[in-house]
Amino acid sequence: MAPWRWLPPLLAVLLGLWGLERGGHGGSMWRDESVTWQAAHRPLGGLWALLGEVDAVHGLYYLLMHGVFALWDGGLWALRLPSVAATALAAAGVAAVGRRLAGERAEGERAALLAGLCYAVLPPVQTYAQEGRSYALVAAAVVWATYLMLRERWVAYTVVMLLGCWLHEFAVLALLAHAFTARRARGWRWSAGAVVALLLPLAVVSLRQAERQLGWLGRPSWQDWAAYGVVAGLSLLLARGAGRELVRVALPLVLLPPGLLMVVSLVNPWYVDRYVLYALAGFALLAGARLAWARAWWTWALVAAVLVGLGFWSAWLRTPESRKDDVLAVAAAVRERARPGDAVLFMPARRREWLLSSPDVYAGVRDLALDRSPAASHSLWGTELGPGEIRARLAAAPRVLALLDPAGQPLDPYPAEVAKREALAAGFELCGVSEVRGARVALYARPGLCAT
Repeated sequence: MAPWRWLPPLLAVLLGLWGLERGGHGGSMWRDESVTWQAAHRPLGGLWALLGEVDAVHGLYYLLMHGVFALWDGGLWALRLPSVAATALAAAGVAAVGRRLAGERAEGERAALLAGLCYAVLPPVQTYAQEGRSYALVAAAVVWATYLMLRERWVAYTVVMLLGCWLHEFAVLALLAHAFTARRARGWRWSAGAVVALLLPLAVVSLRQAERQLGWLGRPSWQDWAAYGVVAGLSLLLARGAGRELVRVALPLVLLPPGLLMVVSLVNPWYVDRYVLYALAGFALLAGARLAWARAWWTWALVAAVLVGLGFWSAWLRTPESRKDDVLAVAAAVRERARPGDAVLFMPARRREWLLSSPDVYAGVRDLALDRSPAASHSLWGTELGPGEIRARLAAAPRVLALLDPAGQPLDPYPAEVAKREALAAGFELCGVSEVRGARVALYARPGLCAT
């Protein structure tokens, strides 16, 4: 078997399995993965009820992970192995697309091999290869849909493209990139129309949920624009002198989905780079083709230097510090500090996710502000009592463990959150604060009780 067929997926698997648990004993998990873990462990009826309220955009992925955990509840390995497998599939797909575009000669095989390897080593690809979210699966679907488009297998293209869109609806932006290659093909127009039509039910539901789903997002930052500019600039340089068909496939894929989403986000903030991870397949195709025809020694010296830098970056990606927080570290800190009868207060309420993925720890403390549990309220984090009831419960609590965002983060202005802060300041002493990755665990006690 030709190396371009098996080396890219093999490298993707090896990189995916390297440090898969991300951390020492017990590994680490960040808040988005925690949401996957919680949703996928709900019974099917409870999962369906949840999706009617929030996270419909991830519904198919949660259903898939529900099946994975039903077959094997293997903790972090079960959570992340589907993404490892999807990244290997995507790397194989990039190589297959590269082979299709570069031709049958030896240079074509070399371009295919290098494109697949480039995709596997890109830092964002490595990041989401080890994450219990849908983005690696979406990328695999878009890449193979691109291959099927080039083969003009329109029924298969429709099915695979629709699968990617139902895993995350922003995959539909890849249709705009595909239009540059296939817009004159009648079969593609029918396929694109079918994908859009069959995606509409999900789009309607998720649009209704968008304010709660994406309300935390701001407009693209200057760092987002700078990163896009660097990738776009490099892609344009790599495209110079490349084959026309390669450019028509790869350049729109790397430029259009993220670029359009960023422009839209100036009005409706919807942009996060991982939502369009699949765009990096276009960059890998251009890089692989350029390297396949490279002859100058300095080109390969530059590649070697880049790979050394990628090695250090790759090692960092496999540490808890590479993610915003670590819910397992927060749970361990609570387990260490909590005593029987202690209350816990989540500030803000959405940080309840830090303990929900460690049910043994969560069951050992009193959730002081909770009104209805996540399952009972068909929500991700449950619902909380009003400000007056929270104050009353705090008045009867001798010790409280408060789970807080890192210092310097903006404070939620909602009345219940204000009530929590005011009641703790008025009736408790701060006994100590433990800094955990992306969080603080603060112990409060009644005046004079810190020592005990």
